[in-house]
Amino acid sequence: MLTGRESLVRLIGRRRRSPLPASLAALLSSSSTSSHQADNAGAGEAAREAAAAGPSTGRSAGADGASAEWVACPVCGESIRGTDYCVNTHLDICLARGSKRKLTQSTLLDSRFNKTTTIGPTLDSLNNGYEAENVGLTDEDVSSDRAFFSMNSNTGSSKDSTPALSSGSLHGSLDISKTLNRCMPSDAILPNIKIAENGDAVEKDSSCMLPTETTSVSIDACTDVDSSTKVAVDTVIVGRRFHENVELQEGVVITVSRDPQNAKDSDAIKVLYAGSECGQMLGYLPRELAKVLAPLLDAHFVECKGFVVGLPEQQLGDVPIQLTCEKCNNDNETYSDLIHRQSLWERFLGAIRNGNLQRPSSARYQANFNMMITDVMANHTHLSSDIETSFLGSFKSLSNDGQRLFVRIYTRKGPWFRVSSISYREISDVEHAAMELKLAGYIYMLSCTDVPSECEMEEILDVLSVPEMKEILKDLLKVNTSCTRRPELLSTLLSMYNNGTCTALPKKILKWTGNCIRTSNMADELLWRVQRLFFLNGDQDLSSFLLVDLGLVKFPDYTCNICHRIFKERNDLLEYEEAIRVAQLMDESLDNDNMEMVSRCADLSENRVCTMPTEEDSNLAESPPSFYSCFSSTWVYSKVLTLGVSVYERERRYADAIRILKILLSKIASGRRRGYWTLRLSVDLEHIGRPNESLSVAEGGVIDPCVRAGSKIALQKRVVRLSKPPRRWKVPSYADSLRRNIEEVNIEGRPLNCETGAKSVFYGYDGELCGVEQLALQYYADEGGSWQGTHSEGGIWMTIFGLLMWDVIFSEVCDVFQSKFQTAPLDLETDDFYKSRKGLIESQLKRIQDGLAEEMLITSWELHQGTSCRGINWDRHSMADLRAAVACVGGHRLALLLRHLALDYRSWSSGMPDLLLWRFNGERGGAEAKLVEVKGPRDQLSEQQRAWIFVLMDFGFDVEVCKVSLVSKRR
Repeated sequence: MLTGRESLVRLIGRRRRSPLPASLAALLSSSSTSSHQADNAGAGEAAREAAAAGPSTGRSAGADGASAEWVACPVCGESIRGTDYCVNTHLDICLARGSKRKLTQSTLLDSRFNKTTTIGPTLDSLNNGYEAENVGLTDEDVSSDRAFFSMNSNTGSSKDSTPALSSGSLHGSLDISKTLNRCMPSDAILPNIKIAENGDAVEKDSSCMLPTETTSVSIDACTDVDSSTKVAVDTVIVGRRFHENVELQEGVVITVSRDPQNAKDSDAIKVLYAGSECGQMLGYLPRELAKVLAPLLDAHFVECKGFVVGLPEQQLGDVPIQLTCEKCNNDNETYSDLIHRQSLWERFLGAIRNGNLQRPSSARYQANFNMMITDVMANHTHLSSDIETSFLGSFKSLSNDGQRLFVRIYTRKGPWFRVSSISYREISDVEHAAMELKLAGYIYMLSCTDVPSECEMEEILDVLSVPEMKEILKDLLKVNTSCTRRPELLSTLLSMYNNGTCTALPKKILKWTGNCIRTSNMADELLWRVQRLFFLNGDQDLSSFLLVDLGLVKFPDYTCNICHRIFKERNDLLEYEEAIRVAQLMDESLDNDNMEMVSRCADLSENRVCTMPTEEDSNLAESPPSFYSCFSSTWVYSKVLTLGVSVYERERRYADAIRILKILLSKIASGRRRGYWTLRLSVDLEHIGRPNESLSVAEGGVIDPCVRAGSKIALQKRVVRLSKPPRRWKVPSYADSLRRNIEEVNIEGRPLNCETGAKSVFYGYDGELCGVEQLALQYYADEGGSWQGTHSEGGIWMTIFGLLMWDVIFSEVCDVFQSKFQTAPLDLETDDFYKSRKGLIESQLKRIQDGLAEEMLITSWELHQGTSCRGINWDRHSMADLRAAVACVGGHRLALLLRHLALDYRSWSSGMPDLLLWRFNGERGGAEAKLVEVKGPRDQLSEQQRAWIFVLMDFGFDVEVCKVSLVSKRR
């Protein structure tokens, strides 16, 4: 894989399906203007302005828009900015409506989706094809402070503007007026959140971040017993996918049993067959019910039994059951026990009465979806225009069926779905819900008059089955087709559509499929942004809520203390989003082997970085924490350019690579990849025959404080090699340290394969096939000295660091925790991590140095087992191995190693030796440890591995390299 590709893919995360904005597409096109842009007045104007202005318009456009005078629209009378772009776009929309907008016109909420509402023919003609849906989206100008999805000129906040969402922009939807503000009342935000202004912190209570009403339970007091001592709870069995081999029968008696050792949830309660001798397990009680019932079961205050009410519609669906919970009487209990039991019982009853926990699985998605939108709208209001706020707020005004259908569609792969094939038991009327979503602008429904592009038509054809494709081809060609494979049928239909011989293909598709829908571009764009702002990465999405609800993932407990906003202004967010769009296009172009588009993305990123201020200039004014830099457009463009350098070097375009590397090093003073950039610049300069400049670059990199670990070793080696007389007469002071002797051990192995580029496979000492690391472990366990050990590379050290430094990692530090779905603070991989916690870190290291590491390890393991934390692998490393490693390494050396990681986690989190070995000396007492880097017949030490070995040697560790060679011919 190209260097930087994996990092770019993680940054992008979930790809956006909506088309590129017109301004960005214009910048990436081969010419500044094109014929199809000239046809659309609004989009063409925006594209020409963006193309003419070039990358330098990132800041000036917003200023121009802010200073433009306000004028009255001659059609509707609203106040709009007096720029050409705003006037042209607003007039296009007003004229498309066909009539002047009345102040008494019904809003979307007032109409209640009345079937008698009609849309004029002018609007129908406007909505022909995908261009209509993107009236605002394609006119997006990321460099300005106008609305990101500009449906008219009044998307920004102003003193006179009245934001209105035109019907033409949402495929026939009714107008959404500013009255939608009531959809998001001020008291609807999370109760325990305070937004910091002027240094005041924002505090988020953990109970507000995760929904509590996520499982389906209702309570009905039995009619023949006292409700204060016995209740019947209608609930479900979850986790059936792990027990699908157990046959279910309606009416069978069940019982429950506590599972306190469950790694995912210490309150877990198992559901068992009551009559089964071996206690066959059916699944678990829902998490929220178990949370209030587990304390009662642990104290033996209640007895529970029940029966299966019915069978699920799907094989792995939740099983409805009724559970009867009855209080137990104990004549010997004290008064304090009685009070405690009663308080637990009241808590149990109150949680069930107030929880309304009888909800299908989609309701969990619905609640989580609403909670995510509410949180973003509460904490990031300054980043949304009035139209975007109204659009997101209108989601709460949808019916339950509408909300659930949209969440289902949005979370599925898609992008297109047949309405006739959508069937969910919690949605009573799918057709009505789809029409509601269409009117609200959340989905787009395919019509017979649409003219999709080639890419869009390919997506639409995915909803057809092979027999349906064959019938459509038969209808078009009037003869039976000989094609039988799906790719051939798809290619034939696409070619007929593209060459114009079958313009009525959408009509033919709808004849077979009925209504087809997908999420609208506006909904897709806004909800992509909501997820990005909520999780602050591209890896997590709504499935993270589901994993928590099911108890499969548990996030740590910490305090969110927010003092600074990540995005100060809306324009900062828009620039960041544009950069991610360029990164996605770069990644897609590499997938399609489109090197021309790869070069254009690199050129655009280069221009953007060149026009942005240097970090020294930006630090003059008051700035947010340095670890916020990863949410800037410059940081994203630097990743695109790093990948571009790798592409250029592969194609031997060294001049282009050198130009980009010099820009990166001059513009980004504290970049995390400065070591890599400096090294590649020195290497590429030598490639084109400029050794003197290559040496100067390497010498500058050696003294750069941001260049560390393996990159620094590599640059030092280059300086020693290139600084021969007459270039340099003085030998560098670090030359001797680079020549330090590393102890080596040589063993022989009988290989199964000797292919270049393939991982070596050997016959082990036991005759079984194994890799070089397992072969080395067998050697050290036998004739190498009776060592025990594990092949972990840096994994075991990262786990030990996370466990011993748990309280340090999740301590309360301003701005490092922004949501309840983080597994590490934002500053973990920066220098700020140690600076902000120096006292706490040194206190922990002192305890470790004093010999308390093993006790601290056991305590942390018991308290946090199963909780997600960066670097910790609960399944790979056992407690026995961790204790042995800590005991044999010793407190002094372990403290030095952990301090090294705390100072620079990012630079030193990779490259550690493959094997960690330990042994106890038996009767003599004491223990010792050894670290071993294993190398196969064709492997060499990397500079990062060499740097780690030097550090470990300085710390007093026993380190060596084990080289595995092929068995000699004589043997």
